[in-house]
Amino acid sequence: MNKIEIINTLDEEIKELAEISKLMDYACNFMKLDNVTFNIIIVDNNTIHKINKDYRGIDRPTDVISFALEDEKDMILDSEVGRILGDIYISIDKCREQAKEYGHSFLRELAFLSVHGFLHLQGYDHMEKKDEEVMFKLQDDILDSYGIRRG
Repeated sequence: MNKIEIINTLDEEIKELAEISKLMDYACNFMKLDNVTFNIIIVDNNTIHKINKDYRGIDRPTDVISFALEDEKDMILDSEVGRILGDIYISIDKCREQAKEYGHSFLRELAFLSVHGFLHLQGYDHMEKKDEEVMFKLQDDILDSYGIRRG
């Protein structure tokens, strides 16, 4: 059984998080993952700006940052919880901005950022064009098959 915790650090209710929880369970099944643990942590622009500056040396807010524990040579394995994938930080402010900018719903943008971060936890990246194509197709496949489409 997978353990996916969504932690809202903000003083506001975000009703879409219930749907994100279902989506992430679906994404685990889609990727044939079982007995994994990871967190999605919802923050504001100030918090993600600090994280981005401290850990990546980039002095600006961003939309999503993933800290994959399996980036290390040794996989983190706990007999109680299985594989511990890591943490995904999502800026709710950036999420709202980008939903408006791209002309789709807040849920669609939050879902995209969640799946994007989830794939990073598994080692996918988009530094090279061929890797980007693989990762972005997988994102679209997960979101489309779940029923969250662009627009």
